[in-house]
Amino acid sequence: MSWRRCCSSLPPLKADCLNIKVFPVLLISSSCFLLLLKPGEDVVLQCQGPTDAEIVMFRWVRPDLQSEDFVFIYKDGRLDENRQHEAFRGRVELRDPEMKDGDFSVILKNVRISDTGSYECYVGTNGNKPKLINNISLKVEYPGHGPVGLAVGLTVVGILLLVAAAVGFMFYRKRSSQNATTGGYNPVSSCAGPKSG
Repeated sequence: MSWRRCCSSLPPLKADCLNIKVFPVLLISSSCFLLLLKPGEDVVLQCQGPTDAEIVMFRWVRPDLQSEDFVFIYKDGRLDENRQHEAFRGRVELRDPEMKDGDFSVILKNVRISDTGSYECYVGTNGNKPKLINNISLKVEYPGHGPVGLAVGLTVVGILLLVAAAVGFMFYRKRSSQNATTGGYNPVSSCAGPKSG
């Protein structure tokens, strides 16, 4: 698993970031990241809310799902499973069930290819509209796929094309040298008989 810190606002899966390798569970604590994961890994989606306000709700959303349901929503002192998207049921839990010091991080377990996308954490305090706290983009792919796999695949295709061109050129040269030694005589065309004019 690796993560990339982005320097500006992050459209989904922005790739011009610093790439650093990390292992089994990843903790993120800033406002903008791209996480690269393999299927089956667990990831901590960090969300550090205010500690000096009464928190009435917080939620994790995936805007690209275009659904009214949430990745995780905590309201009225409990998880609202009725509003949780079915793809995330049973796979998302609070990292700290007591949410000490404004820690609204969740653990997404057993990530899948379909989990690729942007995740946003919103925290609502008493009397205020929920505020975006964190934006994380996940890219889940099998090892060997993605930029490295693509580079290797394109290299192999390039080599095969070069070999095919070299073989074709050798046949052309052989054919040209045969025509030169026979004086342009083509036994196939001479079997057709004299041309009538």
